[in-house]
Amino acid sequence: MQQPQPNTLKEIRPHGTKSFPCAIYRTRSAGKGTLVKYHWHDEVEILYFSGGDFRLEINMEQFPVHSECLYFINPGELHSIIMETAGCYEDAVVFSPGILSFDSCDTAQMQLIQPIKKGQIIFPRCIFPEHPAFPAIRDAFTDIMHSFGQVFPEESLQDDGAVTDDLTNQLLIKSSLLRILAALSGHKLFTPTEKNYDKRVEDIKTVLTYIRENYKEKIYISDLAALINLNEQYFCRFFRKAIGHSPMEYVSEYRIKQSLRLLEETDLPVMEVCLECGYNNLGNFLREFRKHTNTTPLQYRKEKS
Repeated sequence: MQQPQPNTLKEIRPHGTKSFPCAIYRTRSAGKGTLVKYHWHDEVEILYFSGGDFRLEINMEQFPVHSECLYFINPGELHSIIMETAGCYEDAVVFSPGILSFDSCDTAQMQLIQPIKKGQIIFPRCIFPEHPAFPAIRDAFTDIMHSFGQVFPEESLQDDGAVTDDLTNQLLIKSSLLRILAALSGHKLFTPTEKNYDKRVEDIKTVLTYIRENYKEKIYISDLAALINLNEQYFCRFFRKAIGHSPMEYVSEYRIKQSLRLLEETDLPVMEVCLECGYNNLGNFLREFRKHTNTTPLQYRKEKS
């Protein structure tokens, strides 16, 4: 079982609302490449691929996806999705197991839900259509998507997800999640958690967390390497092999991502956005921005307004 991580290592973005921590996502990109960047969270995530070609990476292990299937991401697992065929998409349901808890200590609570919450049992890695549990799980997954009442336009990219505060929808969603647990349990697909602490995964988490918390400041390769007690040369090879980018490429991507958020959500002048995202030179910021977006900050803000 992975060692518990401090709060600073959790993904910042909330999934759902405080009272109902469950959300759905549809992620799509027009071109090949990284669809979902490396991240992790304390919630369970169920991924549905209806088709297309993807590469799912979980805890630095690769899983090729070439046909319809369901994947499960357990709490704390580092994961990303790379698209191999342009124009495809994946759907996801992310939820906290706590929303399924019962006040009464019945068998389901004691033998299934509580062990899931405590990390004592884990979901299967993947299920394919030929498995007898697949139809029931896919149908329940589809019902969850419908219960949120979210219509996903084919051309859109849904980064923020859909949430619901409607009581009826929440009951339908909870019942569908319980149907998924019932199908998995009925086919004995839950397994006890193995005590296999992976230092490589935790090292990457440590570095990514540091970047996320310090992107506004100067970041040096030496600082990142020192976090996990590696020399700079070996650290760069290790990071590129794990993430697919050099450390500074990742830092730049993360800073530009934050600049996009500020341009969309605030009226800050471009120079202030530049400074807020860790660039001390406007020219460097504009070059990196165009490199990642093929446009300028002002043009981007105008398009999003």
